[in-house]
Amino acid sequence: MSKRILFVLTSHDRKGAPGKPGAAPSGFYLSEVSHPHKVLADAGYQIDFVSPAGGNTHVDGLNLNDPVNAAFWNDPQLRSATESTLPPSDVDPGKYAAIYYAGGHATMWDFPDNQELASIAARIYEQGGIVSAVCHGPAGLVNIRLANGRYLVDGKQVSAFTNDEERAVGLHDTVPFLLADVLTERGAKHVGVPNFQPHVVVSERLVTGQNPASAKGVAEAMLPLLAVARAERT
Repeated sequence: MSKRILFVLTSHDRKGAPGKPGAAPSGFYLSEVSHPHKVLADAGYQIDFVSPAGGNTHVDGLNLNDPVNAAFWNDPQLRSATESTLPPSDVDPGKYAAIYYAGGHATMWDFPDNQELASIAARIYEQGGIVSAVCHGPAGLVNIRLANGRYLVDGKQVSAFTNDEERAVGLHDTVPFLLADVLTERGAKHVGVPNFQPHVVVSERLVTGQNPASAKGVAEAMLPLLAVARAERT
């Protein structure tokens, strides 16, 4: 199996619908990219970046006091990769061992209904790969259907930003839907822990994390699954 992983970043730039006046800026949440990237790159995986619209993306959570964030953001090659993401039409799912949906509130507006990305994730999963997401990244999971017509999350345990966390950050009435509720409607069992504590759930080859503090743990949980998948393909 390939040692390439596809990171999905949001193309949206605000906490609100496109063009909504007064909506706060948003984008992909930096630590939800930088920390998993370091874990997976250090393990020898090559990371490619895709976004719903391709091209430039926008960043949220630009905390450069975090040394992992700073190392990522100040690396010209990595910074350029987030500013020139692949469009979904240029992605060959057969090249990837896993797909990872990074979070950020903006994902709630452009991840759920992107059928191209959903098809890519379904292909990766059905060829024996891993699907993963953190925080609001699981917004990209809600409409993924497998070849049998079932939702990918149906019957699986998942973790994602909780309703209580959404209330705590004051965006309960801003997001277009409550992520934990829709995942449950799709047949998943949403498993949460107290607000903003690290929490990762592995269910078959689906790995999900609750919030930014869970991002590194998602990548760490992916590694043994990737190793098994590689062994089964050799």
